[in-house]
Amino acid sequence: MAQHNAFYAQSGGVTAVINASACGVIEACRQHSDRIGKVYAGHNGIIGALTEDLIDTSQESEEAIAALRHTPGGAFGSCRYKLKDIDTHRAQYERLIEVFKTHDIRYFFYNGGGDSADTCLKVSQLSETMGYPITAIHVPKTVDNDLPITDNSPGFGSVAKYIATSTLEASLDIASMCATSTKVFVLEVMGRHAGWIAAAGALAGEGEGEPPHLVIFPEIPFDRAKAMARIDECVKQYGYCVIVVSEGARYADGSFLADSGTVDAFGHRQLGGVAPALANMVREDLGHKYHWAVADYLQRAARHLASRTDVEQAYAVGQQAVEMALAGQNARMPAIIRVNDNPYEWRIESAPLAEVANQEKFMPREYIREDGFGITDACRRYLSPLIQGEDFPPFENGLPKVAKLKLARVERKLPDFQV
Repeated sequence: MAQHNAFYAQSGGVTAVINASACGVIEACRQHSDRIGKVYAGHNGIIGALTEDLIDTSQESEEAIAALRHTPGGAFGSCRYKLKDIDTHRAQYERLIEVFKTHDIRYFFYNGGGDSADTCLKVSQLSETMGYPITAIHVPKTVDNDLPITDNSPGFGSVAKYIATSTLEASLDIASMCATSTKVFVLEVMGRHAGWIAAAGALAGEGEGEPPHLVIFPEIPFDRAKAMARIDECVKQYGYCVIVVSEGARYADGSFLADSGTVDAFGHRQLGGVAPALANMVREDLGHKYHWAVADYLQRAARHLASRTDVEQAYAVGQQAVEMALAGQNARMPAIIRVNDNPYEWRIESAPLAEVANQEKFMPREYIREDGFGITDACRRYLSPLIQGEDFPPFENGLPKVAKLKLARVERKLPDFQV
């Protein structure tokens, strides 16, 4: 069969293991050099395709590509940019086709979450609407763990491990000082609409009274009086209270506890500051001394504490994306299917992008404790396998060693294009 080039790009918030997926895609493409020529990476996601800002990964050594597996961040640059509707913004799609034709790109691999799945689905439709053969496969990634069909989303397991570990370690700090110092500690974690990351914090404790004492989910409407009563009860009973709260915590009317009043490039409300907002409630209603922290980018960049399960799955979905494309599949996503809880077993199956794009998977009610402040045994059984195993990066001079790429640009052949 004829040989054609491939395009790979990263989208949305990066993770500790998104580069492991990049490694899987690029190494798989190199193994099929009879059918795939060069892999061009888009600089800053789909924007790299629109602006013809392409990186020639064939200029990278095997060692450099292999090092992506243990490097956090987005090696080729990511973006928050959603393609508009083809009927109203046809120029965007004509530009994509022009770039793909110019560089003989027939395979499109887009690594991201739900909005990225939508972009990938739209690109997959170019063959029919614009008469250019392009095979598009979505490579799943999101720390929020909110992609449907797949058992979990690559990137989540490592964040879950980091948050569970941080909750455990911070709790020991608070417990040791609570007699004369901090009584309440609030840890804010990511999760706009789904409370999976907050739930992971609950893995830090199991028995009665073990922290975290409260987990606040977006799925459960926030009741200030009920929450404050529970916090006060914990302080009186245990001497302190540890809380893990999702950034997307909201009131019964749907408004966020921490809404900045702005939106991001995808049109989502910008969040942040739920930890200080909650801590201020503690001060006003209870008067307890408090501390708060925001895990923020640290939780999704902590490759040194990545889950081995997560790393393996991230690499596997990248590798399988290439196999699916070469098998003639289009508008699909490699989904992780859980076979067994203990021992944890999984496989990868092909999922239709039409059922993934713009969909969100929320915490099932049966995963949240009846009082709304913790997780059930069923949730613990689901989460526990995802944080198992260590996959430490190599260290040099006391610090993690990361991939150093050339990021060689492909010569531009087309006129400039404004995004």
